[in-house]
Amino acid sequence: MTYLIDRRLQGKNKSAVNRERFLRRYKAQIKDAVGRAIKGRSITDIENGEKVSIPVKDVGEPSFGHAHGGVWETINPGNQEYQKGDLINRPKGGGGSGRGKAGNSDQMTEDDFIFELSREEFMNYFFEDLELPHMIKTQLTATTEFKNQRAGYNMSGTPSNIHVLRSLRGALGRRIAVGGSSRKRVIEAERELEELLLEGAPLDAPRVVELKKLIHHLHTRLLAIPFIDPFDLRYSNRVKVPKPMTQAVMFCIMDVSGSMDETRKDTAKRFFILLYLFLKRVYDKIEVVFIRHHTAAAEVDEQEFFHSRESGGTVVSSALHLLDKIIDERYGAGSWNSYVAQASDGDNWDNDSVLCRQLLTNTIMPKVQYYTYVEITDGPPQNLWEQYSQVPDHHQHFAMQKIVTPADIYPVFRELFKKQPK
Repeated sequence: MTYLIDRRLQGKNKSAVNRERFLRRYKAQIKDAVGRAIKGRSITDIENGEKVSIPVKDVGEPSFGHAHGGVWETINPGNQEYQKGDLINRPKGGGGSGRGKAGNSDQMTEDDFIFELSREEFMNYFFEDLELPHMIKTQLTATTEFKNQRAGYNMSGTPSNIHVLRSLRGALGRRIAVGGSSRKRVIEAERELEELLLEGAPLDAPRVVELKKLIHHLHTRLLAIPFIDPFDLRYSNRVKVPKPMTQAVMFCIMDVSGSMDETRKDTAKRFFILLYLFLKRVYDKIEVVFIRHHTAAAEVDEQEFFHSRESGGTVVSSALHLLDKIIDERYGAGSWNSYVAQASDGDNWDNDSVLCRQLLTNTIMPKVQYYTYVEITDGPPQNLWEQYSQVPDHHQHFAMQKIVTPADIYPVFRELFKKQPK
């Protein structure tokens, strides 16, 4: 029999080439749809695909058809109303192709063309303007905990740890070893008895009777061997080995005062998304906490965090006090890896910036794994930047960078989270 194996690329998905061509052709419309999805989507839900809608007028394709030329004579069966040469009234609505949908007007409309982007395609479009060629592969420092891992077998243990297959395998080997000699003698006795009977020896002959008793005795000994013995039992052995802690908390802190417009908020959201995706590659469970502040700080949900509008001044220390309180109450005792990302335009009340530096240096930094501060502004550094620049002198896991345009997000992110020399 001949087997044919298709080893061509895309052998099981012949339409992949056409799909890639379609995505390249309508790249602008797809990027607009992805941009709308980013603004309306949760940070923790950013990795899923997306349904993209493109108006039919934008996906029109050229087509070839046969011209209706020459003289045609046609016969329409069942026609009792019209004759050749009669004029037919134009139908209302101008006559369409039959692809319209119901509405309350005479204007013909068509459904949009809808298709679904996969997770990989969505992420490619999401990172395209950030100039992200590949996902980050470095790892941050992680606190370790211990887990139980199998390490061979023991001859003692609890009944719940009995390894059935290993125990039965040992029992079978024991029965073969213990009954080996008896089984060999049974075979020899049965062969000798068979030869005597073939030679015509009577059933009551002394040797025949002796052989029958011996065979019966040996079979009894073989049956007396227990099927399984406590000596055969094997228990799964488990030892504790260190593993990276699988839970982390990500704090998103953002200034929502009047100086932070929607453009800066959108840039901050992209930075937070990038950090979340990076942490997902290291930890299994991640909780996200949103803290917004102007003159006062509050813990809010994601919708209010990105879309609420506030006016007035800025007091950053209110957010740091709330951050310290939340860590102590919910994520303390060393059981969580805490990461903080703060985004601001750098504007702050002058006397408050000094307090922020003191809070970070003395209180917050010893409790977190990493703290990043990004200043989203195209102007000169503000007073908050000047005070924060003194924190790395005391804590190496504090990093700060400046973002001017969305294209700066990934280079800044890579600079913040690059591998540090040992």
